Amino acid sequence: MGRRFSPGTDSVRCVDAAGAPDAGLRLRARPVAVAAPARRRSLHAAGAAVLAAAAPGLSSAQAAFVDDAGRRVPIGASVRRVFPAGAPASVFLYCLAPDRLLGWTRALRADEAAFLLPEVAALPELGRLTGRGSTAALESVLAMRAELIVDVGAVAPTYSSLADQVQRQTGVPYLLLDGAFERTESTLRRLGSALGLTARAESLARGTRAILDAAAELRAGLAEGDRPRVLFARGPTGLVTSAGLNAEVLDQVGAINVARVDAPNLALVSLEQVSAWRPDWILASDPSFVAQLDRHPVWSRLPAVRARRVLLIPRVPFGWFDAPPALNRLIGIEWLSAVFHPRRVHDRLDERLAATFEWLYHRRPSIGQMRALLATTR
Repeated sequence: MGRRFSPGTDSVRCVDAAGAPDAGLRLRARPVAVAAPARRRSLHAAGAAVLAAAAPGLSSAQAAFVDDAGRRVPIGASVRRVFPAGAPASVFLYCLAPDRLLGWTRALRADEAAFLLPEVAALPELGRLTGRGSTAALESVLAMRAELIVDVGAVAPTYSSLADQVQRQTGVPYLLLDGAFERTESTLRRLGSALGLTARAESLARGTRAILDAAAELRAGLAEGDRPRVLFARGPTGLVTSAGLNAEVLDQVGAINVARVDAPNLALVSLEQVSAWRPDWILASDPSFVAQLDRHPVWSRLPAVRARRVLLIPRVPFGWFDAPPALNRLIGIEWLSAVFHPRRVHDRLDERLAATFEWLYHRRPSIGQMRALLATTR
C-alpha cells in the first residue's frame, strides 16, 4: 500500500497502482465540469463586466505574499481551489496538494492516469494561461471558482507582466514561482507556505535534496572517461535538442551534453552537426524517430546507434526528462544515473523508482508495472 501523509489539515491517502485505496479519508468530491477550453480571445462585454466586478482589494482575510518576481500577491488564509497556469505548475500542485488542483493543462491519457490518484487524474482540461500559444480563456478561471493561480517557470518581466494582467482582469491572485532546477527546494517550501502545507512541502524538499545529493556524490566519483557523451534528440526527426533548460538532467547525472547550441531552451540542428558530435548515447523523445534509426543513412552510422545505446524517454505519468520541467525530472535523474553508471548504482532500479513514484505521485506502481515502463526505454 501507499505511504500515508497528512499535509496541514488535509489527509490524503495513497492508493496502489491497481486502484485500491488505503483506508482513511478520501479526496473530497467537488464539481469539476467545465467547458472545453477555447483559444484565448478578447473578453466579450458581459465577460469583461464579470471580470471587473470580481477584482477585489486586499481584505483582512488576505495576507500579502511576495512571489519570486518580487510581486506582492494577496493570498487568502485558506486556499482550497488552485488553477495551474501551465504544465510545470500542474505537477508541483499535484505532488504537493492534489486535492486543491482544479484541473490539467490538457486532459490526461489513460496510460498517464494509471499512475496517479484516480479522482485527480479525472479532473478536466483547463488549457494554459502562460507560454507560447496559451489555450485557457480567462473566463475559465472564474468558471472554476479559482482562489489562486500558480505559475512555476521563468520569472522574467514578460511573465511578471502577464501575471499582473491576469490578476487584474480576473481578480484572482496570481503567484509566480521560479522553476529553475536549482530553486526546486525553495519553490516547494514557498508554495507550501502559500497553501498552508508546510509539512508536505518539507517532505518533498528534503526528498529532492536527497536525490540531488546522491547525484552529486556519484558525479564526484567519476573520472573524465566515465562521463557518457549524450545527445538529447527531441521530436520525430531527432534534430531538436537543447543545451539549456530542457537538458538539465544530463548535468545532474554526470553526462556530457554533446550539443553545442546557443539557444536557452530548444534549438534545431542539422545532421551534419549530429555526425560531428558523435554521441555515445542518444536520448530520444519520439518512438517514430527511434523506429527508423537502423535504416537511416546517417543516424545508423553513429556510434550510439551501432552500439544500440539509444534510450526512449518514458513519459508517464509525466516526462522523465524535460516535459514538463518540474519535479518529474527527479525520476529521470534516478533512471539515468543507473543506466549510465550501473557499476556505481547498486539499488534495484525498479524498486527504487516504484518508491519514488509513490513519494511523488501518491500511488505506488507494482514492480511489474515499473519493469514494463523500463522495458519501453530500449
